[in-house]
Amino acid sequence: MRIAMVGHKRVPSREGGIEVVVEELAARMVMHGHSVTCYNRTGHHVSGKEYDIEHLDEYRGIRLKRVPTIDRKGLAAVTSSFFGCLAAAFGPYDVVHIHAEGPAMFSWLPRLTGKRVVLTVHGLDWARDKWKGSFGSWYIHTGEKTGVRFAHEIIVLNHSTQKYFQDTYDRATRYIPNGVNPVAPAAPDIIREKYGLEKDSYILYLGRMVPEKGCHYLVDAFKKLHTDKKLVIAGGSSDTHWYIDQLKEQAGGDDRIIFTGFVDGALREELYSNAYLFVLPSDLEGMPLCLLEAMSYSNCVITSDIEECYNVIHDNGIVFRKGDVDDLAQKLIYALEHPNILVVHRAGDGIAYALAVLMAGDAVERVGTAIEEEAVLGVHREGAQAYAGGHLIHHPAVPAQADDAGVEVGVLHAVPEVGRLEVELGVCTLGGGDNVSGRIQQLNGEDALALDQGCLLYTSPSPRD
Repeated sequence: MRIAMVGHKRVPSREGGIEVVVEELAARMVMHGHSVTCYNRTGHHVSGKEYDIEHLDEYRGIRLKRVPTIDRKGLAAVTSSFFGCLAAAFGPYDVVHIHAEGPAMFSWLPRLTGKRVVLTVHGLDWARDKWKGSFGSWYIHTGEKTGVRFAHEIIVLNHSTQKYFQDTYDRATRYIPNGVNPVAPAAPDIIREKYGLEKDSYILYLGRMVPEKGCHYLVDAFKKLHTDKKLVIAGGSSDTHWYIDQLKEQAGGDDRIIFTGFVDGALREELYSNAYLFVLPSDLEGMPLCLLEAMSYSNCVITSDIEECYNVIHDNGIVFRKGDVDDLAQKLIYALEHPNILVVHRAGDGIAYALAVLMAGDAVERVGTAIEEEAVLGVHREGAQAYAGGHLIHHPAVPAQADDAGVEVGVLHAVPEVGRLEVELGVCTLGGGDNVSGRIQQLNGEDALALDQGCLLYTSPSPRD
């Protein structure tokens, strides 16, 4: 099959989540034997020409073509999308895949020449702060309506957007969420030399610097904290240099707050790998790729309670009320004062197990299965977790930690009707499962039961409860 991609800025590029998705999607289609062409913008990197990369004709088997672009705010997307759709309409393609609502304004062009048209809506872009009350908002909204009319298929990244299209246009869509590649953590070499950062010495935001990402909430909340940890805000402009200037002014000379600018490559990997906590305080999202990436690096995450974020993290993180600086500050304080909760919330090697075995059914009923399979699950460096009666059940596989504690022997009793964890006089009870021997221990002042088989049952409630 011959496929054309239109609507992104450039491939390869990390100027935004769309560019990452387009590259990975196109590369995998090539691996499956399809021919894929990406129509790239001309002009400079959105964060500044210092981030420009070499112009390529091919990358990862993807054909790259450049289209005329007026390199100015608002006009770059319009002109590159028009010429991209025009070239795709008259090119040798079976399918034209358009990304985002604005570029969908020209979806009628490939449809006119008999091409199959697919539209992926990465978010309701007309609602973004930078377009509110402007021609840009009208243009993007009109592109949305045009895409509804002319696209053969519409792909959405979350259920709320799917509901929006159904309710607004009576238009069925296909739900296909984003994903990320497995990663290996990196030691803090570059960030130590460049910023004086060590592992777990900082809280991280990494993403585009735009108002709807809510970094202004994070700066205000962080300034309320009495902590030696740093706040690292990493990301480049998206035609929003004024917002970055506003954030720096808001930081008010606090030397704990570090602005890195746009990051990529090894620097980006080290920032993700060594953060104490990752924060995404967004007001508006499609499906946040940075949140998925942070979780892939086993970061505990704090995010706003919007559906698009909460549906990504499920119970593998901490949420605060959208736009509530005080609530965000309280959740940051909780995470700083309870380092054990970070271990519980981190999404590591056992996340697939957690979803498949525990969260697929009743968590209380599934606990016994987790215990019975401990000999197999012990290979996970960090592991499965589930809620039972408002408490977290976690399997990090840390038998050495339990052995070193030198605490008394206890017994895990199976009491199906209880359905909760509690540690009392050396006895822990929960619903489901057989009796299992273990040790009661204190982890940073909080009760936990370390089983002989190497798993940990953590009894501290989540801050959401």
